Amino acid sequence: MNDAPHPALLPAGLYDLLPPDAEIEAEATARLMGVLASHGYQRVEPPLVEFEETLLSGAGTATASDTFRLMDPISHRMVGVRADMTPQIARIAASRMSHMPRPLRLSYAGQVLRVKGSEMRPERQIGQAGAELIGAEGPPADVEAVAVAAEALQAVGVPHLSVDLTLPTLVPAIVDAYGLAGPREAALRAALDHKDTAAVATLAGKAGALLAELIAAAGVAPATRAALDRLDLPARAREERDRLGAVLDGLAAAVPNLKVTVDPVENRGFEYHTGISFTFFARVDPEHGPVGELGRGGRYQAGDPATPEPATGFTLYTDTILRTLPEAPRRRRVLVPLDADRAHAQALREAGWVTVVALAPAKDWRAEARRLGCDYVIEDREPKPLAPASKR
Repeated sequence: MNDAPHPALLPAGLYDLLPPDAEIEAEATARLMGVLASHGYQRVEPPLVEFEETLLSGAGTATASDTFRLMDPISHRMVGVRADMTPQIARIAASRMSHMPRPLRLSYAGQVLRVKGSEMRPERQIGQAGAELIGAEGPPADVEAVAVAAEALQAVGVPHLSVDLTLPTLVPAIVDAYGLAGPREAALRAALDHKDTAAVATLAGKAGALLAELIAAAGVAPATRAALDRLDLPARAREERDRLGAVLDGLAAAVPNLKVTVDPVENRGFEYHTGISFTFFARVDPEHGPVGELGRGGRYQAGDPATPEPATGFTLYTDTILRTLPEAPRRRRVLVPLDADRAHAQALREAGWVTVVALAPAKDWRAEARRLGCDYVIEDREPKPLAPASKR
């Protein structure tokens, strides 16, 4: 019995990206990166694999369970395949670029690999493009991260874009103020993430009513902001609310056409974030099915945990972005017969045509053009359209 897998069979969560999708993804990534560059974000390119102790330090600790590990045969040390690029950018900023003036704006694009997918994202190899703003602490930095990400997504044609803001440090501030830290905290956090008000009331005691109001406050930004302003919050929680207000004001000025919602208690996926965080979504034709997150980001501590730097940034997922885009118009493909003028073919390429040069003689160049997926063929030094193929 032959146990060898079929040559096209790939491990679960991995796939080949074929034409035209591979080209569309490359072009979309280039447009995303162009927007980031126009805002002063300089591109860096970290390696695919790093030593385990550096890859999984600082913000990288949150990716430990997602990271493939293997032994480096050269150094005989354990290395990890990156599951997210943000920790790598933080390492570069804290080491190779520690002498550069702050705030430091860096961008990146590349592939990451994860041990397992999720229900919403079964893919294990994911294309990322993103930016990190390191060394800036105030609300204007949070505004810039959201606004630049939104501009990049709109530049590639994402329809009906929206962003959901969350405050990962708001609930911990209330937990500390009401003395809820301890064995109940994890269960309370889970109940809040699932919006289970009954469980929250049981676990939170005196803080139950306040946390229930936070759950109910989730929604469009103006309504959530008004609801939060009515609440009697502990001092540290009030500071988080005030920062949210400043960010909402900044976004209203910077990207007034962006739909903004707020969920004050959402924490899933933001475990290492230390301030305002966000997730991008798009509404598309229901026939395309659920799209999922286009990207996410937020505030965190970069660099050495002993001397951290304030940072914020975002990661955009190119595979999800592609599912939101309208079908790209097909570029005109023209067959260049063997005896055609190559200088003319060069002029056509410069004008935006795709030229497919014949490599062998053909009795019928129109039939050959159709066989090679071309829409035109050069005849008498001009690209002539092919008649539609007859249906039998």
